[in-house]
Amino acid sequence: MSDLTGWSGDLAALSRSYRFPTFLDAMAFLADGAHAADRLGHHPDWRNVYDRVDIRLSTHDAGDRVTAKDVELARLLDGHARRHGGR
Repeated sequence: MSDLTGWSGDLAALSRSYRFPTFLDAMAFLADGAHAADRLGHHPDWRNVYDRVDIRLSTHDAGDRVTAKDVELARLLDGHARRHGGR
């Protein structure tokens, strides 16, 4: 988990907020992130307000704990965020 820049958390959940240049950039990130999450069969808890997306990751079927699935999805989401101007 130490290589996940910008993420915080503990064994219960990973959290991160991204800001995007525009609302449409945030929506494009969410669409790409949704496809990535669905391919993994692992879906985030997230919230969007205009140009901001707040994310919380934990594995529900592992007792709401952080697992390798969460770390993998966090890395994928970081890549999608960069492509859409997220910081």
